[in-house]
Amino acid sequence: MTQGLGRLPELKPPKRFAVNYHLLAVKPGAPRVRVQVWVDDGEPVPSVIGVWPTADWHEREAWDMMGIAIDGHPNLVRILMEDDWEGHPLRKDYPLGGEPVRFSGEE
Repeated sequence: MTQGLGRLPELKPPKRFAVNYHLLAVKPGAPRVRVQVWVDDGEPVPSVIGVWPTADWHEREAWDMMGIAIDGHPNLVRILMEDDWEGHPLRKDYPLGGEPVRFSGEE
């Protein structure tokens, strides 16, 4: 069994968001690599589309749902939400709205 070069993450996250890339060759015994980048709100992450073109949709989803800016992305637009949607719905500080739920039997 080979020794990994990984290390345990710090106990307290250094910044607000973690962007993770999991790399795996599809062959028996291939090593797995995770690249993790910590960013603050508004701090961009470089795009990896030049190396992995399929990252296009994943980077757009990170922007749409979490508001993580991807620097150098050729088409960073909303992918799941409407174009005029305000905010990023998977953030913990996103306001939950909607109508109150009414249960049967309530007056």
